[in-house]
Amino acid sequence: MTIGSSGSIGIEDMAARLVEVPGVAGVMLGGSRARGEHAPDSDWDLGVYYRGPLDVDRLRGLAAEVVGGPVEVAGPGGWGPWVNGGAWLDVDGQAVDWILRDVDRVRTVWEDCRAGRYEVGMQIGHPLGFWSPCYVGEVALGRVLADPGGELGRLRAELVCYPEPLREALTAGAVWEAGFLVANAAKSARRGDVLHVSLCLSRAVGLLVQALFAHHRRWCLNEKGALAAVTGMREAPAGFVGRAAALLGELGGGAGELGARVAGAGVLVDEVRAVVGG
Repeated sequence: MTIGSSGSIGIEDMAARLVEVPGVAGVMLGGSRARGEHAPDSDWDLGVYYRGPLDVDRLRGLAAEVVGGPVEVAGPGGWGPWVNGGAWLDVDGQAVDWILRDVDRVRTVWEDCRAGRYEVGMQIGHPLGFWSPCYVGEVALGRVLADPGGELGRLRAELVCYPEPLREALTAGAVWEAGFLVANAAKSARRGDVLHVSLCLSRAVGLLVQALFAHHRRWCLNEKGALAAVTGMREAPAGFVGRAAALLGELGGGAGELGARVAGAGVLVDEVRAVVGG
């Protein structure tokens, strides 16, 4: 498996170099390439799992060697409390992302998921918020590239079954919040408040998508492509994707049109509630 138009850089070789950095426990390939859903120009997402002190200077040196010049590398927490840190590299015109993950924190989130607990944090680049189960889903759906101590392999083996407590908590919480948002949007629609209605409806649709993923015991990593993925789910309201997309189309036309959109969102909430049993 190679990166770049020249085909001269092996992704496995890069992973092997990364685990030589003090603090790095293992490396996983994630994103669409790990799932086999990528396009030729899709990014290469490498999860760099670390424990304890991480030698960020060594990471910077390796990044500079890979791209042939200085590269900005954000250490732990440099990109926010959930995305954490990493680097965006350009290797022969191909985007390669290093994404830092604290392996102990991932395991803590896994224990929370097994107990039916999850968090949603505000994070730049995640308009629906960063959902903590993403940490677990990245391991479950990723491909181990380098794992000297077997840490990632052992963790991945534990993730064969989606935790039932998480499914129950996430479906119930997401559908309840979606209904609450639609009720608020109804009040704003009567005033013609396009901004508040659009924000409420977009988040409500995102929450319903999260609920459907959890109901089908599937990990939802982020918003990108999540709505389209509902098309292949066995138990979902008829025409959910098209109806949701119509709700999120251009809003305008005054209170009447806004009210109609909100009413349609309310129907979707009820139908998803019926599907997930919330």
